[in-house]
Amino acid sequence: MPKPSTDLPYRPCVGIMLINRKGRVWIGRRPATPDEEGAGQWWQMPQGGIDAGEDPRAAAARELFEETGVRSIEFMAEAPEWYLYDLPAHLVGVSWGGRYRGQKQRWFAFRFLGDDREVDIAPKGHKPEFEEWRWADIDEVTALIVPFKRRVYEDVVGVFRHLVS
Repeated sequence: MPKPSTDLPYRPCVGIMLINRKGRVWIGRRPATPDEEGAGQWWQMPQGGIDAGEDPRAAAARELFEETGVRSIEFMAEAPEWYLYDLPAHLVGVSWGGRYRGQKQRWFAFRFLGDDREVDIAPKGHKPEFEEWRWADIDEVTALIVPFKRRVYEDVVGVFRHLVS
């Protein structure tokens, strides 16, 4: 019998708001997946797991590179707290091998110092997380995320909004 989701832990994770020189935010469109986050209509900022013993800020830079190919960054800010979200019931037991009820995320903002040619959403040695990418206005970001992550995005946008001007 599967564990009830409330008995499962949260997956430690980082999220990254990458901001270009024009104050726009990097977002990528998630591919369509039958069992996970929907039909390829959702966009999100880069995010990913923290390895055992890894510093969260280092994890953020690593995940950003793995998902976008971007290395030309400057640290701007760290969110003051961890943000939690629960997976919808139909994804518990499916996502991350059924080991987690959702994610516990630490968010970081980085300034992108390179140019758009640096972005590579299909880097060698990593499964692509995104089908396409673009720069968005910060006010677009929360409407484009899968609904179960929306509250976290609202909080993150609120914390980092002052960095886009």
